[in-house]
Amino acid sequence: MAQPAFEEIVEDFEFLEDWEDRYRHVIDLGKAMEPLPDALKVPATKVEGCASQVWLHMRPEDGIFHFDGESDAMIVRGLIAVLKALYDGVPMAELGQVDPMAELGRLNLQEHLSAQRSNGLRAMIERIREQA
Repeated sequence: MAQPAFEEIVEDFEFLEDWEDRYRHVIDLGKAMEPLPDALKVPATKVEGCASQVWLHMRPEDGIFHFDGESDAMIVRGLIAVLKALYDGVPMAELGQVDPMAELGRLNLQEHLSAQRSNGLRAMIERIREQA
């Protein structure tokens, strides 16, 4: 059920065998995202439970879920880009059907993230799932 953008990341990860290359790819995905406007970096969009500063701006448009985000940590910004690829464009009615842990498991991300980063990733997923 993953979005085409997420499937593209899965394919890239299959091509990149070395974890360091995959890590750099995640960072590059984050660098490619548009910055979140400062006006959206407010307490309502801030995600608690992350070691770094994280903001997620989520909005439904015509029944479709969209979100943007930003972090002050490059790897976390990349993780936001991965979540954006997974969730952005999903119909609101299907948002709760996305199994983020199974989908992210296809990337083996959790095996290579620190405990703090894993906790932050879970906090971002929980914030997204609250929209369902």
